[in-house]
Amino acid sequence: MKRPVIVVNFKVYMEADGPNALNIAKACESVAKETGANIIACPPMTELGAVARSVSIPVFSQNADPHAPGSSTGWVTPSMIKSSGATGTLINHSEHKMAARDIEETIELCKGIDLITIICADATKSAAHAATFAPDFIAVEPPELIGGDVSVTTANPGIIEKTVNAVKTVNKHISVLCGAGIKTGKDVKSATDLGADGVLIASGVVKAKDPRAALFDLAKHI
Repeated sequence: MKRPVIVVNFKVYMEADGPNALNIAKACESVAKETGANIIACPPMTELGAVARSVSIPVFSQNADPHAPGSSTGWVTPSMIKSSGATGTLINHSEHKMAARDIEETIELCKGIDLITIICADATKSAAHAATFAPDFIAVEPPELIGGDVSVTTANPGIIEKTVNAVKTVNKHISVLCGAGIKTGKDVKSATDLGADGVLIASGVVKAKDPRAALFDLAKHI
């Protein structure tokens, strides 16, 4: 997968309800084709399959649970995600935290079916620990900045450099993303200048008046 990447987490914002999710995913696809940027869409769980079957860009789940197929109810298994047409998943977002043992088990299940994994971490220390599970990506997001108006690249640029160094010390093959407050193309450029392989963004695109314009501004700087 080409770096840098822009991962767009639709969360469960009303702006991404129902067919709106596909509209945002189509905007991601359009900008990716026009600019050559690698944009990943993470639609709401209820729209995962519909979006994955309708766009050519990578589509990831917002979560995966540590369960294999079987007699469980209400869980989202890596196998279900793969069969929906998605190619990867977020794991342990700050708004959907998981125990370390569950993260490790989920990673192993994903590896078994070639599902790309992004573990979210709230600090450098937790990111370094997550690296021991050998995901494909680790996204560091200080929770106090998530959804805010100040980018992590402005409020705490040091955490990006420190996390990149800490993760690469554990496993040099893991790519590091950053998130929290990312809104503009300048934020993306600052992140990559600090060593990140891309960004994880949500409200800056999903809640924008013009998601396509917001995406284009993000992509033109990489």
